[in-house]
Amino acid sequence: MKTRQLLYFIIPCFIWGSTWFAIKLQLGKVDPLVSVVYRFLVAGLLLMAFSLIRKLNLRYTLAEHLRMMLQGIILFGFNYWLVYLAETKLTSGVVAIIFSFSIFTNILFNYLLLKGKIKKEVMLGAILGIAGTVMIFNHELSNATQISKAYQALLFCFASIILASLGNILSAYNQTKKLPVIQTNAFSMTYGSLAMMLMVPLSGRSFSLDVSLPYIGSLLYLSVLGSIVAFTLYLKLVGDIGPDRAGYTTLVAPVIALIISSFFENYHWGAIVALGILFLFAGNFLALKTKNAKTQRV
Repeated sequence: MKTRQLLYFIIPCFIWGSTWFAIKLQLGKVDPLVSVVYRFLVAGLLLMAFSLIRKLNLRYTLAEHLRMMLQGIILFGFNYWLVYLAETKLTSGVVAIIFSFSIFTNILFNYLLLKGKIKKEVMLGAILGIAGTVMIFNHELSNATQISKAYQALLFCFASIILASLGNILSAYNQTKKLPVIQTNAFSMTYGSLAMMLMVPLSGRSFSLDVSLPYIGSLLYLSVLGSIVAFTLYLKLVGDIGPDRAGYTTLVAPVIALIISSFFENYHWGAIVALGILFLFAGNFLALKTKNAKTQRV
């Protein structure tokens, strides 16, 4: 791997590994749904401005806009709302680790919707992944003051994983229809944020803004670095070495997230957690070797 490719790999891993904790800094005074609106409105408008400056094509048919809107609502709307809700009840590192299970749902939906293949290695990987997730989550339960809230967070995680996988499949479909990733994300993030904006009054919530440095700083970090810079570098990596090898960012980023969680959220690993992580990553490694597990993480 060349130095440039190594940087394309390392930088997204560290950015995406840290975005899980940055989400924690978004929680508190501002409702999670409102924070999702702010994050992807900023990211979408910045990408739109970038597209205009670079004179990229922004003219698309109604059908193409509808597909981009659906992608945005699923991937940059309800998916992230559930992630933020999960992090109100679990440490960011645990949510990141559980979310790595999306490799298997990506493969499942690829099989169901795009007629992909499921190999026996993936089945074995899924078994290891489930076992690892149970070990990690059981450790979290032992530290949870309210077990029902912990299980609710787990449901949020898996609902988010399903939506993220569906969004990834739709993104892959849009790319087969020659929709460029940057412009598609620009429109999808904007559409997703607008949809969530409508959800705020419909769900009885209200808009507010925390002008503290941690909130504004984490918002800009998530919008610019997490949603634009890391993904742009990741796409360059995909172009250089292919999606199968680039997909190993999915293994590295959650470990970084858990290390950060250990320092800032007092998360204690323990032997069971370490074994669970080993099982989960071994399963993910087997799944990634099939070369059909594409993950879009922003």
